[in-house]
Amino acid sequence: MMKKIVHLFFLILGGTIGYLYVPVFLALLNIADSNWIFSPYVGMIVGAIIFFLISYWLVDYIVGFLKWVEEALIRLPAGDLFSGTLGLMAGLFIAFLVTIPIGDINIKLVSQTLPLFVTVLLGYLGFQVGFRRREEIVNLFNINRKEKEKRKVSEGDTSNSPIHPKAKILDTSVIIDGRIADICQTNFLEGTIVIPQFVLGELQHIADSSDVLKRNRGRRGLDVLNRIQKDLPVKVEIYEGDFEEIHEVDSKLIKLAKVINGIVVTNDFNLNKVCDLQSVPVLNINDLANAVKPVVLPGEELTVHVIKDGKEHNQGIAYLDDGTMIVVEEGRNYIGKTIEVLITSVLQTSAGRMIFAKPKLLEKAL
Repeated sequence: MMKKIVHLFFLILGGTIGYLYVPVFLALLNIADSNWIFSPYVGMIVGAIIFFLISYWLVDYIVGFLKWVEEALIRLPAGDLFSGTLGLMAGLFIAFLVTIPIGDINIKLVSQTLPLFVTVLLGYLGFQVGFRRREEIVNLFNINRKEKEKRKVSEGDTSNSPIHPKAKILDTSVIIDGRIADICQTNFLEGTIVIPQFVLGELQHIADSSDVLKRNRGRRGLDVLNRIQKDLPVKVEIYEGDFEEIHEVDSKLIKLAKVINGIVVTNDFNLNKVCDLQSVPVLNINDLANAVKPVVLPGEELTVHVIKDGKEHNQGIAYLDDGTMIVVEEGRNYIGKTIEVLITSVLQTSAGRMIFAKPKLLEKAL
C-alpha cells in the first residue's frame, strides 16, 4: 500500500511539474516549432511518465525511510513529541511573520527562494528547541496544575481535585534486590510503578554478563519485574524515553523523577544522598526494612543460635530472623549452640541495627 501511495505521489508531482515547466523548457531549447508539443497537457503527460519511471528506482528507499520515521515517532514518548510539535508550530509561525516582508522584495529569486529557506530553518530550530527543552515545558504545566490545586484547597473546594499518588520509579538495585515485589504485593506502594527503558537495558546487560554472579543477579531482576508486571495488583508502565545527553543511569533516574514529578525507589545509599541534595523525593527499601524490624530493648531476653566468632576477643555472632546481627559477649564457647541471651544495648547505624547481648547462663552464674 505504501509503495502505491509513493507511485501516485510521483505521478502527480511529475504531471504538475510537466504541466508548468516542460513547455517552457522546450521553448527555451527551440527543439520544435509545432505548437502542440508546447501544450501544457503534453508536458503533463511527459512529466508524469518520467517521474513514474523514476519512482520505481526510488520507491524502496522512500518506503524504508518512511518506516524508519514511523518507528522513531512511535518510540518517542508522548511528552517529547508534544513539546517538539509545539516548538515546530512556534517556529513555523515566526517564519510566517518573517517571510511577509520578504515577499515584497522586487528581486524574484530572493522573494521566491528565501521564504522557503527561512521556513525550513525556523521550523527545524523550533522543533529542536521544543524537544530539548521538553522538561521545562512539562514543568510549566505541572507548576500551573499545582497552583490551581493549591488555590482550590485554600478556597476549600476539594470535590473536583482528587489527589493522585506520585509515580514510583524503580532503579536497578531495588529490582535486583527483589523485596520490592513483596512490598507491591502488600499494597504499601500507591500509584503507578514506572520502569525506565534505560534501567531495563542495564538489567539486560547485567544478565548477559560473563560473570556468573552478575548474570544470576540480572536474571533475578528480570524475574522480579516479570512477577510485578503479571502477578501483582499494581499498574506498571515502561518509560520508553531516554536522556541521551546524560550517560549515568542514576543521573537519568533523577532527571526522570523531575520530569514526571515522580519518586525514586532504591536501596542505593549514594543515589539516596544525591536525590536528597537535588530535592528529589526518594524511598529507600533499606530504611523501610530497618523501620519495621522488631524493637528490642536492653534487659529483654532472646533465644538465639550462635554461629561464628566475633571481631573482638571471646565474642560470638548470632542473627535474628530478619537478619539483625547480635554480638554475644563471652559467646565464643557457645558457637553452634542455641542459648538464651540478655540484651545489654542496641546500636542503630546507617547500615542497620546491631544488638549487644550476653549469655543468660553467665548472668545467673554471676
